[in-house]
Amino acid sequence: MTYLPSGMPAPEPGPEDAPFWQACQDKTLKIRFCHDCTRYFHPPMPGCPRCGSMDLGWKEVSGNGTVFTYTIGHHAVHPALKGHGPYNVSVILLDDVDDVRLVSNVIDVPPEELSIGMPVTVCFEPAGNGMLLPRFRRRNPSSESTGSAR
Repeated sequence: MTYLPSGMPAPEPGPEDAPFWQACQDKTLKIRFCHDCTRYFHPPMPGCPRCGSMDLGWKEVSGNGTVFTYTIGHHAVHPALKGHGPYNVSVILLDDVDDVRLVSNVIDVPPEELSIGMPVTVCFEPAGNGMLLPRFRRRNPSSESTGSAR
């Protein structure tokens, strides 16, 4: 069982974000990295949004973060959500990658327990087409990192 219904649209990777989605299929979280100004950024772009460099790469990161903000959806914004209970759309501030935030869901927390600042860690769930999506679970603040941002 997945957090959102299987009829939800799945991402369609493009040239800039295909490595991000491929890493998700390998159950790792990789974020775009600028070798010149040594900063991470997301969403991926062809050039660094800070210094304009084209010397870019991808680095695996821990996937640990905190809930930066969230909203609870009660209305179906897509036909697949009709009859589906409340769901959250959360912005996750990743711990070890500058000011990078991912829009996702926290899948194991009831709406009334979700809170800003809650520690979370990435997990991967299949979308309707089988593609793995990064989602988040509650994390014990003392949990060890699962990856590296170096």
